[in-house]
Amino acid sequence: MVKDLTKGKVAPILLRFSLPLLISVIFQQMYSIADSVIAGRCINKDALSAIGASYPITMIFLAVGTGMNVGCSVVISTLFGAKSFKQMKTAVYTSLISTGVLAAVLTVAGYFTSGLFLRLLGTDESIFPDSQTYLNIYIFGLLFLFIYNICTGIFTALGDGNTPLYFLIGSSLGNIALDLLFVAVFKMGVAGTAWATFICQGICSILAFVVLVRRIAKIKCEKFKFFEWNALGKIAAMSIPSILQQSFVSVGQLFIQSLVNACGTDVVAGYASAIKLNTFAIMSFATVGNSVSSFTAQNIGAGEYKRVRGGFRFGALFCVGIAVFFTLVYVIFSNGLIYIFMDKTHGNTEAAAEAGKHFLMVVAPFYATVAIKIVGDSVLRGGRCVGAFMVTTFSDLILRVVFAFVLKPHFGATGIWLSWPVGWVISCAISMVFCIIYIKHLNRLEAQK
Repeated sequence: MVKDLTKGKVAPILLRFSLPLLISVIFQQMYSIADSVIAGRCINKDALSAIGASYPITMIFLAVGTGMNVGCSVVISTLFGAKSFKQMKTAVYTSLISTGVLAAVLTVAGYFTSGLFLRLLGTDESIFPDSQTYLNIYIFGLLFLFIYNICTGIFTALGDGNTPLYFLIGSSLGNIALDLLFVAVFKMGVAGTAWATFICQGICSILAFVVLVRRIAKIKCEKFKFFEWNALGKIAAMSIPSILQQSFVSVGQLFIQSLVNACGTDVVAGYASAIKLNTFAIMSFATVGNSVSSFTAQNIGAGEYKRVRGGFRFGALFCVGIAVFFTLVYVIFSNGLIYIFMDKTHGNTEAAAEAGKHFLMVVAPFYATVAIKIVGDSVLRGGRCVGAFMVTTFSDLILRVVFAFVLKPHFGATGIWLSWPVGWVISCAISMVFCIIYIKHLNRLEAQK
């Protein structure tokens, strides 16, 4: 259902818009976590390490898909808010076509460079074959991953958070069932977890594409073009900075992963478990942030500048509430949560579990800080303040990578974990400065109306 975010009370409309998206990210992370849980418990600790070693490389490809999602969502939200439906439809189909081409190029490039990247990360020889197998199957599914991300971005831009939720529920449950079938029954090992994700993501993306095309067709407007270079330029103007931002984060994760790999397979396995839990929390904040971003873009397109501050305030409070929940759960139940990914009966899991638990104990108390930062960044992104948005993100990552390299020789793995809070605190302060300046600018525009 298409939803106009420019009318009605800010808090209720954002809450109704955000909740389905938030539930959808829970299911999305469920089937991401399921790969690691089933690998760690149904195969062994090395299988968990193999998936964990390929994780930062998969995040680079996901960064491109997410960046395209963000770029098209902001442009389409603005056009939808301005009721420019002809240009909006052109932007929708231009996004889909360009994404398909990009996915094809990256699939070929990724397949021929997967081994090189794993070698550069210093992946242990004992897990290298499984890591490369998992990574290559993931790469074959890039078209599905990208198309689904674009469809989700467009649904969100139109104020529809329910449709992506329905697809993700089905895909997540199907992925877990196939994981168990391929790994526990057919004994396909790490490859089984990858093929389960490939199949479910493929079905989900095709269904999302079909529903989106039908949904767009119901919006009446004059004849439009299916592809336009001018529309691609506008989308690229938002997508490329977001892709660079997301990719820069993922490249930073590669550097951090190389430091983790040097700490041994126990730390790699513990980190692989903890980073999945950490990603669950961060993605929850980012999902609320995406809602705030679409809300901001639609209201700016409609000239409703005064509503942006209310959107930021509600988004920040909502995110902080979610952050407090994750912090309490991860700190209190850290040991039990890490052992979800490992089977104690396999033996030799104590050191790995301790490493993962320690990561959560260091990082989780600072979730409220990164939650506020993400909402502030989302306002900047929705308002097309690309430069400020990139500065806040890059400062976070650069600080994290630098401090990881500086602290690791003195404190070992703990030094790597400490780099997260340092980056979050400083970049949050920078984000708030930019966000306050931007909201004051919008207040002046409102006063001039």
